[in-house]
Amino acid sequence: MDVREWLGGIRLSGFMVIMLGLVVLAAFVLVPTIGTYVDQRQQIAAIEAAVQVSRDEVAELESQRDRWSDPAYITTQARERLYYVKPGEVVYLVDDDLPPELAPQEREPVSEDVEQTRTDWMAQLVRSVTEAGLARTVAPVTVGVPDPEPTATPAP
Repeated sequence: MDVREWLGGIRLSGFMVIMLGLVVLAAFVLVPTIGTYVDQRQQIAAIEAAVQVSRDEVAELESQRDRWSDPAYITTQARERLYYVKPGEVVYLVDDDLPPELAPQEREPVSEDVEQTRTDWMAQLVRSVTEAGLARTVAPVTVGVPDPEPTATPAP
C-alpha cells in the first residue's frame, strides 16, 4: 500500500481538527509543568539527603558531648593528649628510639604507570615450591630442657 493512498484515505472533520489542536495545546502547556515538577522532585531529594547528613552529624556531636561528660573519658584524654599523670606516677616518653640507619627514609612517590615485570613469576613460583619441598628439616632445639634419657630395650 502506498503512503499517498493511505493519506488520501484519511478524512479530517472539523471536530477532529479542533481535538487535534487541543491535544497539541495541552502538550505545550503540560511539558514545562512536568519539567518543573521533575526539577522540584530532584531538589527535594537533594535537600532531604542534606537534612539526613545534618542529622547524622548532630547525632555524632551529641554522642561526643556525652563522652566528654564522662570523667573517665576526660581522664583518658588528658593522659593521652596532654600527658597528664596522677601524683606519684612516672611517665617515660621515648622519642626517636630508632638508630639513624633504621629510621624510615623519605621515599619517592609511587608511580601510577603500570610496568611490566622483567621476571617470569610462574617459574619463580615453581622454583620456590620445589625448593621448599626438597629442603631438609632441622630438628627443633629446646633451650634449658635436658634431652630425654634413652630407654633400654630388652635383648631377645
